[in-house]
Amino acid sequence: MGAHHRPQERAHPVIQSCFDLGCSRICCRSAKEAHREEDESERAIPPAPMAATLPLLLLLVAAASAAIHGGKKQAEGDVNGIPLSELQEFSDEAIMPRFAENIPNVTVTLGKDALLACVVENLRGYKVAWVRVDTQTILSIHHNVITQNPRISLSYNDHRSWYLHITDVQEEDRGWYMCQINTDPMRSRVGYIQVVVPPSILDKETSSDMVVREGSNVSMTCRAEGYPEPYVMWRREDGENINYNGVEANVIDGEVLNVSRVSRLHMGAYLCIASNGVPPTISKRVLLRVQFPPMLSIPNQLEAAYVGQDVSLECHTEAYPTSLNYWITERGDMIVSGDKYEISSLDTSYKKYMRLKIKGVSKRDFVSYKCVAKNSLGETDGVIKLEEIPAPSTSTTSTPEPVTSRSGRGKQSRQRHRAKNDVLDPRRTEYEYDDNSSEDPSGPYFGESSAASASLSALCTWTGVLLFVLHR
Repeated sequence: MGAHHRPQERAHPVIQSCFDLGCSRICCRSAKEAHREEDESERAIPPAPMAATLPLLLLLVAAASAAIHGGKKQAEGDVNGIPLSELQEFSDEAIMPRFAENIPNVTVTLGKDALLACVVENLRGYKVAWVRVDTQTILSIHHNVITQNPRISLSYNDHRSWYLHITDVQEEDRGWYMCQINTDPMRSRVGYIQVVVPPSILDKETSSDMVVREGSNVSMTCRAEGYPEPYVMWRREDGENINYNGVEANVIDGEVLNVSRVSRLHMGAYLCIASNGVPPTISKRVLLRVQFPPMLSIPNQLEAAYVGQDVSLECHTEAYPTSLNYWITERGDMIVSGDKYEISSLDTSYKKYMRLKIKGVSKRDFVSYKCVAKNSLGETDGVIKLEEIPAPSTSTTSTPEPVTSRSGRGKQSRQRHRAKNDVLDPRRTEYEYDDNSSEDPSGPYFGESSAASASLSALCTWTGVLLFVLHR
């Protein structure tokens, strides 16, 4: 005989409805028992229509469910007024992992290394993961690095401290990072990596050395980048003030330096300086050259010397491009350095100081000399005249004879000069006498010693020579 298979019992529609409604197993079991009692009663009582039996069973199901829920509430109770459910939650929280501290934000310079630390207590069997927040990229899970970025690595310590390492930090690494624990619900802390970039000057967008004509308008530009955004300023390399549209300023703020009607005074090197608080501060040098024709000035247009003396003539010029400077005589002959002449010059920016030294001046050297300056924009010259003066005297003065007085009293008359620059001669002094004078002829005017008379004579002689020289 073939095997007998027990036919599979099919759930009563009421019981199935009980499970579909989400009632508890106890509730559904009560419904099942009610169903059995109904089967037993069916043998004695003729079957009733299903429509009459269904309401009774539903009433039994509802009554059983209410009894169960009421019993559960009665069983919970409380401890010192605190519900048992809250005590259970508190107990569970005490043994759950927790973060010992917040993840500190990190500021790192481009190209350096960054480190984020996540400290977890009571981790037990839970696991720690690092996640990039903005991209939702999983970087590591517990002891394993998930990301393919070779610059990211992981280290840990005593199952408590978990470190995320990023080497050679780039700007794309800037953002929020999350440390997670796989609890239910998930617990996490976040930290921020700020990547700062030192300033750099964009050469393609920054002015280079420039040459302009005097009187034109000039605009110098300096572009810089970095994070935070750099602050840009201009100043002169030599430390002098900048004549900025009629105002003297040592520093001009901004990427663009505009100068109206530029002059030779603006010529020089300028520094574009960019800084953003991230070392190092960077600068670029821009040289501004202003073209103008030569201009000449002469400190002394008339010089004097005596025969045999060495004399120097000076001439100052300004020009850009640099001028060609030289000396010529009044006859048009160019002067070159040699035994007779020595030519020197000193250059300072667009200024040049010329000097011509004439050694052992002779009679034929007392002429006019011309200094000449010329460049591609023009030419100018200036004249210096050299005149002769007498050589210093080396003669000595003889001692005059003492003056003796006539008989009787008299007084000394005033000296009278024939001309403005006559040389005074004590031997030509005249005296007038007054018989009624009470002066003693042997007094200080007439009784002088011969030595005193000689001193007076010498003084008068040198005074005359000086007056003569000044008159010439």
